[in-house]
Amino acid sequence: MNELGNANFENYIGLYQGFSEMAYQMVAHVLTLGYAVMLAGLLYFILTIKSVAPKYRISSVLSVVVMVSAFLLLYAQSNNWTSSFVFDAERGLYFLGAGEDLFNNGYRYLNWLIDVPMLLFQILFVVSLTKSKFSSIRNQFWFSGALMIITGYIGQYYEVTNLPAFFIWGAISTAFFIHILFVMYRVIKEGKEGIPDKGKKILQSIWVLFLFSWFLYPGAYLMPHLLGIEGGFFNEAGVVGRQMTFTVADIASKVIYGVLLTNLAMVLSKAEGYKQEA
Repeated sequence: MNELGNANFENYIGLYQGFSEMAYQMVAHVLTLGYAVMLAGLLYFILTIKSVAPKYRISSVLSVVVMVSAFLLLYAQSNNWTSSFVFDAERGLYFLGAGEDLFNNGYRYLNWLIDVPMLLFQILFVVSLTKSKFSSIRNQFWFSGALMIITGYIGQYYEVTNLPAFFIWGAISTAFFIHILFVMYRVIKEGKEGIPDKGKKILQSIWVLFLFSWFLYPGAYLMPHLLGIEGGFFNEAGVVGRQMTFTVADIASKVIYGVLLTNLAMVLSKAEGYKQEA
Protein backbone atom coordinates (compact mmCIF):
# COMPACT_ATOMS: atom_id res chain seq x y z
CA MET A 1 0.00 0.00 0.00
CA ASN A 2 2.33 2.72 -1.24
CA GLU A 3 0.76 3.98 -4.48
CA LEU A 4 0.49 7.46 -3.00
CA GLY A 5 4.02 7.54 -1.60
CA ASN A 6 4.51 9.69 1.49
CA ALA A 7 0.98 11.09 1.47
CA ASN A 8 -0.94 11.54 4.73
CA PHE A 9 -3.12 8.60 5.72
CA GLU A 10 -6.32 10.52 4.92
CA ASN A 11 -5.52 9.98 1.24
CA TYR A 12 -5.06 6.23 1.65
CA ILE A 13 -8.45 5.98 3.33
CA GLY A 14 -9.91 8.03 0.50
CA LEU A 15 -8.31 5.78 -2.10
CA TYR A 16 -9.01 2.32 -0.67
CA GLN A 17 -11.97 2.66 1.69
CA GLY A 18 -13.75 5.90 0.90
CA PHE A 19 -15.55 8.21 3.30
CA SER A 20 -19.18 7.94 4.28
CA GLU A 21 -21.33 11.04 3.89
CA MET A 22 -21.26 11.56 7.65
CA ALA A 23 -17.47 11.28 7.95
CA TYR A 24 -16.82 13.53 4.97
CA GLN A 25 -19.22 16.23 6.14
CA MET A 26 -18.00 16.09 9.75
CA VAL A 27 -14.45 16.83 8.61
CA ALA A 28 -15.63 19.54 6.22
CA HIS A 29 -17.66 21.18 8.98
CA VAL A 30 -14.99 20.98 11.65
CA LEU A 31 -12.42 22.52 9.28
CA THR A 32 -14.89 25.32 8.53
CA LEU A 33 -15.44 25.80 12.25
CA GLY A 34 -11.70 26.10 12.72
CA TYR A 35 -11.15 29.05 10.41
CA ALA A 36 -14.46 30.70 11.40
CA VAL A 37 -13.43 30.77 15.06
CA MET A 38 -10.09 32.30 14.07
CA LEU A 39 -11.96 35.10 12.30
CA ALA A 40 -14.11 35.67 15.38
CA GLY A 41 -10.97 35.73 17.51
CA LEU A 42 -9.43 38.30 15.18
CA LEU A 43 -12.36 40.65 15.77
CA TYR A 44 -12.17 40.14 19.54
CA PHE A 45 -8.48 40.98 19.78
CA ILE A 46 -8.87 44.06 17.59
CA LEU A 47 -11.85 45.35 19.59
CA THR A 48 -10.21 44.80 23.01
CA ILE A 49 -6.75 46.15 22.26
CA LYS A 50 -7.46 49.44 24.06
CA SER A 51 -8.79 47.61 27.12
CA VAL A 52 -5.23 47.03 28.32
CA ALA A 53 -2.38 49.38 29.14
CA PRO A 54 -0.08 50.24 26.20
CA LYS A 55 2.80 48.13 27.53
CA TYR A 56 0.65 44.97 27.27
CA ARG A 57 -0.73 45.64 23.79
CA ILE A 58 2.01 43.82 21.92
CA SER A 59 0.40 40.60 23.22
CA SER A 60 -2.89 41.59 21.55
CA VAL A 61 -1.03 42.52 18.37
CA LEU A 62 0.58 39.06 18.31
CA SER A 63 -2.87 37.51 18.80
CA VAL A 64 -4.11 39.44 15.77
CA VAL A 65 -1.21 38.15 13.67
CA VAL A 66 -1.86 34.59 14.88
CA MET A 67 -5.54 34.86 13.98
CA VAL A 68 -4.82 36.14 10.47
CA SER A 69 -2.25 33.41 9.84
CA ALA A 70 -4.51 30.68 11.22
CA PHE A 71 -7.56 31.91 9.30
CA LEU A 72 -5.76 31.96 5.94
CA LEU A 73 -4.03 28.60 6.27
CA LEU A 74 -7.00 26.78 7.83
CA TYR A 75 -9.19 28.19 5.06
CA ALA A 76 -6.73 26.70 2.57
CA GLN A 77 -6.82 23.40 4.50
CA SER A 78 -10.63 23.36 4.31
CA ASN A 79 -10.60 23.95 0.56
CA ASN A 80 -7.94 21.27 0.21
CA TRP A 81 -10.30 18.74 1.83
CA THR A 82 -13.32 19.55 -0.33
CA SER A 83 -11.29 19.55 -3.54
CA SER A 84 -9.41 16.30 -2.86
CA PHE A 85 -12.35 13.94 -2.47
CA VAL A 86 -15.18 13.35 -4.93
CA PHE A 87 -18.56 11.70 -4.30
CA ASP A 88 -19.13 8.38 -6.09
CA ALA A 89 -22.90 8.03 -6.53
CA GLU A 90 -22.73 4.31 -7.31
CA ARG A 91 -20.95 3.40 -4.10
CA GLY A 92 -22.35 6.24 -2.01
CA LEU A 93 -18.91 7.22 -0.72
CA TYR A 94 -16.34 9.96 -1.19
CA PHE A 95 -13.11 8.82 -2.83
CA LEU A 96 -9.83 10.47 -3.69
CA GLY A 97 -10.46 12.29 -6.94
CA ALA A 98 -8.44 11.36 -10.00
CA GLY A 99 -6.09 14.17 -10.88
CA GLU A 100 -6.98 16.15 -7.77
CA ASP A 101 -4.44 17.47 -5.28
CA LEU A 102 -3.78 15.15 -2.36
CA PHE A 103 -5.05 16.18 1.05
CA ASN A 104 -2.12 17.48 3.08
CA ASN A 105 -1.86 18.29 6.78
CA GLY A 106 1.20 20.33 5.90
CA TYR A 107 -1.00 23.45 5.86
CA ARG A 108 -1.40 23.07 9.61
CA TYR A 109 2.34 22.66 10.15
CA LEU A 110 3.07 25.78 8.11
CA ASN A 111 0.53 27.63 10.24
CA TRP A 112 2.11 26.33 13.46
CA LEU A 113 5.59 27.30 12.27
CA ILE A 114 4.34 30.89 12.08
CA ASP A 115 2.08 30.83 15.14
CA VAL A 116 3.85 28.73 17.78
CA PRO A 117 6.79 31.11 18.39
CA MET A 118 4.38 34.07 18.59
CA LEU A 119 2.04 32.23 20.95
CA LEU A 120 4.97 31.50 23.23
CA PHE A 121 6.32 35.07 22.97
CA GLN A 122 2.91 36.54 23.86
CA ILE A 123 2.99 35.67 27.52
CA LEU A 124 6.39 37.36 27.88
CA PHE A 125 4.77 40.71 27.10
CA VAL A 126 2.21 40.29 29.89
CA VAL A 127 4.02 38.67 32.83
CA SER A 128 7.10 40.03 34.59
CA LEU A 129 10.07 37.68 34.82
CA THR A 130 11.68 37.92 38.26
CA LYS A 131 14.64 35.58 37.78
CA SER A 132 14.95 34.65 34.12
CA LYS A 133 16.21 36.90 31.33
CA PHE A 134 13.65 37.92 28.71
CA SER A 135 16.05 37.31 25.82
CA SER A 136 17.01 33.86 27.09
CA ILE A 137 13.42 32.70 27.49
CA ARG A 138 12.46 34.20 24.13
CA ASN A 139 15.31 32.41 22.35
CA GLN A 140 14.48 29.09 24.01
CA PHE A 141 10.85 29.44 22.98
CA TRP A 142 11.80 30.27 19.41
CA PHE A 143 14.41 27.51 19.09
CA SER A 144 12.36 24.66 20.59
CA GLY A 145 9.07 25.87 19.11
CA ALA A 146 10.41 26.00 15.56
CA LEU A 147 12.27 22.69 15.77
CA MET A 148 9.28 20.96 17.36
CA ILE A 149 7.15 21.90 14.35
CA ILE A 150 9.80 21.21 11.71
CA THR A 151 10.60 17.72 13.01
CA GLY A 152 6.90 16.92 13.38
CA TYR A 153 6.32 18.17 9.83
CA ILE A 154 8.98 15.78 8.52
CA GLY A 155 7.68 12.86 10.57
CA GLN A 156 4.06 13.10 9.40
CA TYR A 157 5.12 12.27 5.85
CA TYR A 158 6.14 8.78 6.99
CA GLU A 159 2.95 7.81 8.85
CA VAL A 160 2.04 5.25 6.18
CA THR A 161 5.26 4.30 4.41
CA ASN A 162 7.93 4.19 7.13
CA LEU A 163 6.72 3.75 10.70
CA PRO A 164 10.21 3.73 12.32
CA ALA A 165 10.94 7.13 10.73
CA PHE A 166 7.48 8.35 11.74
CA PHE A 167 8.07 7.50 15.39
CA ILE A 168 11.71 8.66 15.47
CA TRP A 169 10.86 12.11 14.10
CA GLY A 170 7.87 12.22 16.44
CA ALA A 171 10.12 11.43 19.41
CA ILE A 172 12.55 14.19 18.43
CA SER A 173 9.65 16.63 18.16
CA THR A 174 8.42 15.51 21.58
CA ALA A 175 11.81 16.30 23.15
CA PHE A 176 11.47 19.93 22.06
CA PHE A 177 7.85 19.88 23.25
CA ILE A 178 8.93 18.81 26.75
CA HIS A 179 11.50 21.61 26.84
CA ILE A 180 8.78 24.13 25.96
CA LEU A 181 6.61 22.81 28.81
CA PHE A 182 9.49 23.23 31.24
CA VAL A 183 10.18 26.82 30.14
CA MET A 184 6.48 27.76 30.15
CA TYR A 185 6.08 26.39 33.67
CA ARG A 186 8.99 28.56 34.81
CA VAL A 187 7.52 31.65 33.12
CA ILE A 188 4.12 31.14 34.75
CA LYS A 189 5.66 30.45 38.16
CA GLU A 190 7.69 33.66 38.02
CA GLY A 191 4.75 35.58 36.58
CA LYS A 192 2.60 34.83 39.64
CA GLU A 193 4.95 36.70 41.94
CA GLY A 194 3.62 40.04 43.15
CA ILE A 195 0.41 40.19 41.12
CA PRO A 196 -3.25 40.27 42.33
CA ASP A 197 -4.87 36.97 43.30
CA LYS A 198 -7.22 37.21 40.32
CA GLY A 199 -4.19 37.41 38.05
CA LYS A 200 -2.66 34.36 39.71
CA LYS A 201 -5.85 32.40 39.07
CA ILE A 202 -5.82 33.39 35.42
CA LEU A 203 -2.18 32.31 35.09
CA GLN A 204 -3.05 28.96 36.64
CA SER A 205 -5.90 28.60 34.15
CA ILE A 206 -3.47 29.40 31.33
CA TRP A 207 -1.14 26.64 32.54
CA VAL A 208 -3.98 24.08 32.69
CA LEU A 209 -5.20 25.14 29.23
CA PHE A 210 -1.66 24.96 27.89
CA LEU A 211 -1.22 21.39 29.12
CA PHE A 212 -4.63 20.30 27.82
CA SER A 213 -4.39 21.87 24.38
CA TRP A 214 -0.76 21.13 23.62
CA PHE A 215 -1.02 17.47 24.60
CA LEU A 216 -3.79 17.05 22.02
CA TYR A 217 -1.31 17.56 19.18
CA PRO A 218 0.80 14.43 19.82
CA GLY A 219 -2.45 12.46 20.06
CA ALA A 220 -3.55 13.74 16.65
CA TYR A 221 -0.10 12.99 15.21
CA LEU A 222 -0.36 9.39 16.43
CA MET A 223 -4.05 9.01 15.56
CA PRO A 224 -3.63 6.50 12.68
CA HIS A 225 -1.88 4.04 15.01
CA LEU A 226 -3.19 4.87 18.49
CA LEU A 227 -4.66 1.42 19.09
CA GLY A 228 -1.83 -0.54 17.54
CA ILE A 229 0.55 -0.41 14.61
CA GLU A 230 -1.46 -2.92 12.57
CA GLY A 231 -4.78 -1.15 12.37
CA GLY A 232 -5.61 1.24 15.16
CA PHE A 233 -7.61 4.18 13.90
CA PHE A 234 -6.41 3.65 10.34
CA ASN A 235 -9.92 4.24 9.03
CA GLU A 236 -12.41 7.06 8.55
CA ALA A 237 -12.94 7.31 12.31
CA GLY A 238 -9.25 8.12 12.65
CA VAL A 239 -9.53 10.81 9.98
CA VAL A 240 -12.50 12.45 11.68
CA GLY A 241 -10.87 12.07 15.10
CA ARG A 242 -7.61 13.63 13.93
CA GLN A 243 -9.19 16.67 12.31
CA MET A 244 -11.46 17.23 15.31
CA THR A 245 -8.51 16.93 17.67
CA PHE A 246 -6.37 19.33 15.64
CA THR A 247 -9.22 21.85 15.48
CA VAL A 248 -10.04 21.72 19.19
CA ALA A 249 -6.34 22.07 19.99
CA ASP A 250 -5.97 25.05 17.64
CA ILE A 251 -8.99 26.86 19.08
CA ALA A 252 -7.88 26.25 22.66
CA SER A 253 -4.18 27.03 22.19
CA LYS A 254 -4.72 30.15 20.07
CA VAL A 255 -8.09 31.76 20.71
CA ILE A 256 -8.88 30.77 24.31
CA TYR A 257 -5.23 31.20 25.31
CA GLY A 258 -5.19 34.66 23.78
CA VAL A 259 -8.44 35.61 25.51
CA LEU A 260 -7.02 34.53 28.88
CA LEU A 261 -3.85 36.55 28.28
CA THR A 262 -5.98 39.57 27.40
CA ASN A 263 -7.99 39.12 30.61
CA LEU A 264 -4.76 38.87 32.58
CA ALA A 265 -3.49 42.06 30.96
CA MET A 266 -6.78 43.76 31.89
CA VAL A 267 -6.37 42.72 35.53
CA LEU A 268 -2.79 43.94 35.65
CA SER A 269 -3.69 47.17 33.87
CA LYS A 270 -6.46 47.89 36.37
CA ALA A 271 -4.13 47.15 39.30
CA GLU A 272 -1.67 49.67 37.86
CA GLY A 273 -4.35 52.34 37.63
CA TYR A 274 -4.94 52.21 33.87
CA LYS A 275 -8.29 53.54 32.65
CA GLN A 276 -9.56 52.35 29.26
CA GLU A 277 -9.17 54.89 26.49
CA ALA A 278 -12.32 56.24 24.89
